[in-house]
Amino acid sequence: MQANWNWGIFFEQAPFGNVTYFSWLVDGFLTTAALFVCAWIVAFTAGSLFGILRTLPSRFFRAIGAAYVAVFRNIPLIVQFFIWYLGAPDLLPHDLSVWFKAELNPNIQFFILSTCALGFFTGARVCEQVRSGIQALSSGQRSAALALGLTLPQTYRYVLLPNAYRIIIPPLTSEMLNMVKNTAVASTIGLVELTSQANRLLEFSGYAYESFIAVTLAYVLLNFVVMRAMKLLENKMRLPSMSMGGKNA
Repeated sequence: MQANWNWGIFFEQAPFGNVTYFSWLVDGFLTTAALFVCAWIVAFTAGSLFGILRTLPSRFFRAIGAAYVAVFRNIPLIVQFFIWYLGAPDLLPHDLSVWFKAELNPNIQFFILSTCALGFFTGARVCEQVRSGIQALSSGQRSAALALGLTLPQTYRYVLLPNAYRIIIPPLTSEMLNMVKNTAVASTIGLVELTSQANRLLEFSGYAYESFIAVTLAYVLLNFVVMRAMKLLENKMRLPSMSMGGKNA
């Protein structure tokens, strides 16, 4: 069966909004990129915090970090999206909950909830990367820093974390690429992002191949930008004394 290609469909007038179908895809791409950036900030912050907790001497703090990982890694992402969507607004104070559900723009609601769901889900994975990076360092680094008079927080801030982050840049890059792809799950709770816009384009135009090929290329473009940015960061942060032998890529 031969497909009837029509790439000009993107420049035809959409049925509403006084824009073209291409504008729909651009809006979806920007929403996806914004969701990725915001969710990554949440994931990196939460992952770093709980990753540190998992390496502290205190059993209590290590248990908190382990509980976070166990909960957010073992529940499917789509289930977490619906938990945030259906349950999180009701946990807010009454007045704030009413404002959030009744007065806030629905797409902003979906964006905030998607950011939390995707951010804390990925944060559990980042937590394990941070933990493994810290534990991969020589124990002498911690001991030497403490012997020099640094407090434990100062030891993490000035000695352990800078070196650990350098080690885990490659796996963090993989987590970022996974997050870009996982943004598509946000369409299940109503966020009008890239995948959702492709479905709308298919619904109103009937051109499935063109719609999803365009979306595929958009995801590839976003992932390419992430990979190049992280590669530049990796080269800039690499130290001659680390495992790459001091060679620059």
